[in-house]
Formats: sequence, C-alpha cells, structure tokens
Amino acid sequence: MTLRIEQFMCRSDNFGVLVHDGETGQTALIDAPEQAPILAAVRRTGWTPNVILTTHHHADHVEANLALKERFGLRIIGPEAEAAKIPGIDETVEDGSVFSFGSQQVHVIETPGHTAGHVCYYFPDAKVVFTADTLFALGCGRLFEKPAAAMFESLKKLAALPPETKVYCGHEYTLANARFALSVDPTNSALKERAARIEKLRADDKPTLPTTIGEELATNPFLRWHDPAIRKNLGLEKASDVEVFAEIRKRKDVF
Repeated sequence: MTLRIEQFMCRSDNFGVLVHDGETGQTALIDAPEQAPILAAVRRTGWTPNVILTTHHHADHVEANLALKERFGLRIIGPEAEAAKIPGIDETVEDGSVFSFGSQQVHVIETPGHTAGHVCYYFPDAKVVFTADTLFALGCGRLFEKPAAAMFESLKKLAALPPETKVYCGHEYTLANARFALSVDPTNSALKERAARIEKLRADDKPTLPTTIGEELATNPFLRWHDPAIRKNLGLEKASDVEVFAEIRKRKDVF
C-alpha cells in the first residue's frame, strides 16, 4: 500500500498536508489552514482532494473549508464533539471510530486538551499519525479548553503508538520547543543533538517534520514526565506523573 504525503507551509507557521493513496487515487487534506497554498500544492502534485480530515475547530485549521468544498465538492470529516464549530462538516467521528480512506483504514484517537474535542488521525498500515495541535515535535498544544489532566491522558494515547510511527503535526514550532525542552532536560544528550539538527534545519529554512513517536519519547519533555533527571530539575521527584506534566506545561506557557 502506497501512501504519499505532501507537506507545505500555510499562514505564518501552519503545516498543510495532502495525503494521497496511490492504489485508489484518493486524496485527503489534513485540516484546511489557508486556501492559496493548498491550491498550489494541488497543482504541484496533481492530487485532487476528495476529503478534509479536520482535527479541531480553531480558525487556522478550518479557514478554507467552505472554499475548498465549493471548488472540489469534497467531504469534510471532523470530531463529533466540535461539529457545530466546523464549517461545512458532513460526517462526524469520535474516539475509536474507524473509516476507510482509499486502501487505508483510518483510526480516530480523541485527544482533548488544546480543544475539548480535538482528534488525531492514525493510519496504522502506513505507520503515520496526524496530531495537529495535540502533539508537536518537542512540544504539545497549549491548554485552551481542557485541563492538564485531560491533555496528559491524550498524550499517553499517542505515546503508546509504535515508536516507528511517523508524526505530522500542525505547526512549525520545533525550534522554540527545542530551546524550552533544553531548559527542563538540559542533560539529555539525544535532545542536545536533536536541538543542534533543528537549529541547522531552520537556518536553512527547511521543515523539522515529520518526527516519530520514538524520537519524541526520547527527547520531548511533554512525554517524559517519568524521567528522574527532569523530575529532579523541576524539584518534583515525588510528584505524580500528571503533576510533573502540568508543571512542564505551565513553564512552557511563560517561557
């Protein structure tokens, strides 16, 4: 099974993503941040989108929904819990939903935290997950609609995916995330090496994605609440995992 992925920039720091199933010719958009770069990607690839897989309701992820629906006659799939806020939605999904996209099965993982009904889309055969604003490279989404405990449980679901799973997320925040990660996990040699690679990629105006679940488990402090060095650095050796996570998120908010 061949799944091809075209990633490109939208707005100031959003990623647009086209996902093309080579067996059937079906093409999905992961969110619709901005019409013009999406249309340019469609022209560049020759892949006409049949469906938008919406992760959450924020405007920078749904802005082009209606324009693209009018142009291509595509379907819009999104989370049931946010259906009233997603323009043009045709079909809703929730945690545990499974649906077909071309020759692929897509598994829906509900990941509340950034928003109350945020979902991620996992393609197990292709070993790819689209995490939008829940899990970032070296980061996680800001907590707008749910408390830290909810995001903690969401991240645990993603952390349990196979380590080789490729991760595509919603924004190019990795350089700032790396600098913050070093402030809470300064002795992590894998993180230091990765931060240096990220500095070079961004200096060359290259994207830092995709990442993998395994790489995030090794270097992303938001998935490393159990790590003794991080706990010691935060002065939280005896705290619960969720308390450690909440403190890391709080520090990132003011970093």
